[in-house]
Amino acid sequence: MQNIIFFDTETTGVNNTDFLCQLAYKINDKTFCELYKPEIKIPPEASAVHHITNKMVEDKTSFKKNPNFKDIKNLFEDKNSILVAHNAKFDLAIIKKEGIIPKNVICTLRVARALDKENKIPQHKLQFLRYFLDIDIDATAHDALGDVLVLEKLFERLFDKIKKENNFSDKEVYKKMIEISSKPSLMYSFSFGKYTGKTIEDVSKIDRGYLEWFLKTKESEDSEDEDWIYTLKYYLNK
Repeated sequence: MQNIIFFDTETTGVNNTDFLCQLAYKINDKTFCELYKPEIKIPPEASAVHHITNKMVEDKTSFKKNPNFKDIKNLFEDKNSILVAHNAKFDLAIIKKEGIIPKNVICTLRVARALDKENKIPQHKLQFLRYFLDIDIDATAHDALGDVLVLEKLFERLFDKIKKENNFSDKEVYKKMIEISSKPSLMYSFSFGKYTGKTIEDVSKIDRGYLEWFLKTKESEDSEDEDWIYTLKYYLNK
């Protein structure tokens, strides 16, 4: 029997030098949410997003020293567990730092992009999808548990769509979602910069130099964005 675990992290930032300060997950009807004291101070920029302050974690243990660490590690790494996260690459990198490496992962960001074949959705961020798809749920954005609750509802939408369109069994849907999540996803349009709203295919025809510049920028960053690099190389025929 599969254990479907919806999880999210809040951190000190978005770089590979940042650390976990909150973890939440939901499995069946059980929810878990805990604050941890990260190895570095939480900067104001991060607190402005998730509202977790250094004062809130000053009496907390680090994640590895928390009594729940071993149980979480065993649960997340169990061969029967499937972890579900939005932009899973980021959350996986954070928990990998703590010594947790799950065997099965579904990324709802990549699945949502893959199912949006006609490019009808301008953005695929979790909170944007929440309101674009009219997911009606009482949950606080950028709080780990709040995001988990939204994530669960989004997952159900994506799961049902794949199942109905392909007449799959539940097992086949999980397999398909894991397969999609295991590879970089192709993006179709810009939601930022001077070409906001333009398709990447169109930009490749009118300003190839911009895509070349953007690719070099992405490849030089400390934390490489696999999806953007894959997409830019695809449209540049590299």
